[in-house]
Amino acid sequence: MSEVTDKIRDIVLDKCEQHKQNAKYGYYDYWNDHIKRVVWHAVDLANQYGADAEIVELGALLHDISMPAEYGERSEHHIYSTEMAETLLAALNYPGDKAERVKKCVFNHPGRNQHLRETIEETCVSDADALAHFDRIPSLFSLVYGVLGMGLKEGRENVKNRLQGDYRGLSDRTKKKVREKFEMILEALFVD
Repeated sequence: MSEVTDKIRDIVLDKCEQHKQNAKYGYYDYWNDHIKRVVWHAVDLANQYGADAEIVELGALLHDISMPAEYGERSEHHIYSTEMAETLLAALNYPGDKAERVKKCVFNHPGRNQHLRETIEETCVSDADALAHFDRIPSLFSLVYGVLGMGLKEGRENVKNRLQGDYRGLSDRTKKKVREKFEMILEALFVD
């Protein structure tokens, strides 16, 4: 792990700790319920797929930084997180070409930006984000019911649609690895 990665991790942890104190967001533990799992999956995928592990780890750490920082609209968090990543990496004198690669990982991590992904690093971060959702399903239910205030049926459909969209957005390689787990999740949680 590089010095820059250590500093970014500390910044993200601090933002997550501050966010956890906010009743508006249900005291959500963004680090333990999401970002930590994204980083783990991203680095694992980088090692499996031959990607630049430093770029991937930084992209994973920063992919949602605007959410625990409570900066910008949730629906556009990839844009705000990219802005924050640029500022943080510049302040740490991270090389410009590498910073651009990290920013692309952050910007292109949502499933709706799948068509924009050009590198294996971007794919690792995006796939890791989806895999973290599969690992922390109770957090998704907590979000829809506790934070967003949805009713039972609406929240159930929201989580189901989210997980299905995450699966569709995975790269073919990762999709093959997790197909069985995904099918078991749907069967266990969303029996009609």
